[in-house]
Amino acid sequence: MTARLADIATQAGVSEATVSRVLNGKPGVSATTRESVLAALDLLGYERPVRLRQRSAGLIGLITPELENPIFPAFAQVIGQALTRDGYTPLLATQTPGGSTEDELVEMLVERGVAGIIFVSGLHADSTADTERYARLHGQGVPFVLINGFSEKIKAPFVSPDDRGAMRLAVTHLAALGHEKIGLAVGPKRFVPVLRKIQGFISSMQDVLGLTTEQSEHLIQHSLYTLEGGQAAATALIASGCTAIVCASDMMALGAIRAARQQGLAVPEDVSVVGFDDSPLIAFTDPPLTTIRQPVAAMGQAAVRALLEEIGGTPAPHSEFVFLPELVVRGSTAAVPSIRTPPLLVQQAAGRHTSNAQGPAGV
Repeated sequence: MTARLADIATQAGVSEATVSRVLNGKPGVSATTRESVLAALDLLGYERPVRLRQRSAGLIGLITPELENPIFPAFAQVIGQALTRDGYTPLLATQTPGGSTEDELVEMLVERGVAGIIFVSGLHADSTADTERYARLHGQGVPFVLINGFSEKIKAPFVSPDDRGAMRLAVTHLAALGHEKIGLAVGPKRFVPVLRKIQGFISSMQDVLGLTTEQSEHLIQHSLYTLEGGQAAATALIASGCTAIVCASDMMALGAIRAARQQGLAVPEDVSVVGFDDSPLIAFTDPPLTTIRQPVAAMGQAAVRALLEEIGGTPAPHSEFVFLPELVVRGSTAAVPSIRTPPLLVQQAAGRHTSNAQGPAGV
């Protein structure tokens, strides 16, 4: 028991006596210190004593489109922790190809009596989707908040990053490095975040580099939000002569790095790549990825606050809360190469280097 107390005390940054008071439910410990000790228990894998197990204030549903993209587990962790601190129990519901749809997951959560639902990048972000499903949910008396994707037709609080501002950060950074032909790799055009990124990209290319809308549109490639999608988009952009590529996700950016290497090009010496999200571990890729950091912690906590206000009967404004992103400069961007390799030589180089191309483990 002594070793266990010592481990918990070290992890929580408190004395063993304080840990003992918390574990035995004695007074004289602040709420912050108590939370630190309980967090240490959880992190070290110890089971909480029965007396310390809080009765849940209710269930909250959290729906994400998938978990393969690291940004969605990041949102789930932030939101789950915030809900737990407020006494609620989060229920994570994830869509999978060929599995449950968003509507089916909502039905399941409502049947289980959830107090509210948080949607991350759901159908609300699809500009072609029917928004009546959210009106029906509102009619059932279930409060909800939506992250990433805004629609004026849905009466609920929205939480979003500034996608237009993110593109300005990326374009300005690359232009300062001397890049004049900058490509954009994004997802399907029907999604609100994609439309906003396109608007921000075109506007920034005009303001910073003087390109027309038509010229900028030729530098945009639509693909999937996957490594393979980024690879396909980047292959086309590199073939068109782009020396820098802005990607709509970090996964796409890793695909762009792979595409460059398969053509015998180095990142950032020949092609600069910028991601979006700043997903966990992305700073440890080769090279470390320059990216636009989506403020996940602030957005997740804001979504929880808005939902709990809805549940408490003092609803937050049914409008959009927009959070500013941050440019994180690492090793995947550099000054434009002084000598551009002609496309024909790029193709020849691709043929010579295919056998040495690095796969996902090398990005």
